[in-house]
Amino acid sequence: MSAPPVVPPQLATVVLLAGSNIIMNLAWYGHLKFKSAPMLLVIVAAWGLAFFEYALQVPANQIGHQVFTAPQLKGIQETLSILGFFLVSTLWLGEAISLRQLAGFVLMVVAAVLIVGD
Repeated sequence: MSAPPVVPPQLATVVLLAGSNIIMNLAWYGHLKFKSAPMLLVIVAAWGLAFFEYALQVPANQIGHQVFTAPQLKGIQETLSILGFFLVSTLWLGEAISLRQLAGFVLMVVAAVLIVGD
């Protein structure tokens, strides 16, 4: 019987961070779709989502630190956070990103890529 394939730490890190960032963007911005919800409920729901975000973020950083530096991990995380925000903003909230905003986010991604490429 052969051993199961091993997932490279780079891939595991990116997949876990992508999942954690989508969840965290939902915690930060997802409640904006429910403006009439009681604030206490919104806070508790956001904290509940944050638990699952941390359940992915912590292992992602532990695994990722085997092959990336902490600044590189942060650069990857920020890039994925921007991409996660695009998904939540457009797909969940139905709010388009303007060209000017897109240009600003692209510059942030360029900065993150410079950090990761170090």
